[in-house]
Amino acid sequence: MTTHRTLLPPGWPRPKGYSNGISARGRLLFTGGVVGWDEEEKFVSGDLAGQFRQVLVNTLAILAEGGAGPEHVVRMTWYVTSVADYRDGLAKIGAAWRELMGKNFPTMAVVEVAALVEPEARIEIETTAVVPEL
Repeated sequence: MTTHRTLLPPGWPRPKGYSNGISARGRLLFTGGVVGWDEEEKFVSGDLAGQFRQVLVNTLAILAEGGAGPEHVVRMTWYVTSVADYRDGLAKIGAAWRELMGKNFPTMAVVEVAALVEPEARIEIETTAVVPEL
């Protein structure tokens, strides 16, 4: 069951890889800032694109605990330590997205920050999902 509707004003071009706005109804789930380490808190990769894939794996595991899947994600805020690394890794980031998130394109913001709390982290993502009320 769809829990949200993409908002695209008439005449606007379709954004690539994200949505400008979403209207949603249902039960809200939120994640804190999720980084690219494994269940033992060891980073699986030293680069942003490699950590991104693990962030998605971790995020989906957290959301599954609340009964949500990738199709329920409506908002993500990405904090990256280097926009240049983000741009350089777009092919790998896109491949990981397609593999794990499919064709769901939530609203997103990517923000470059000076540092993250975990010194090895190159990316941290906060996520909001909306699941149907039963």
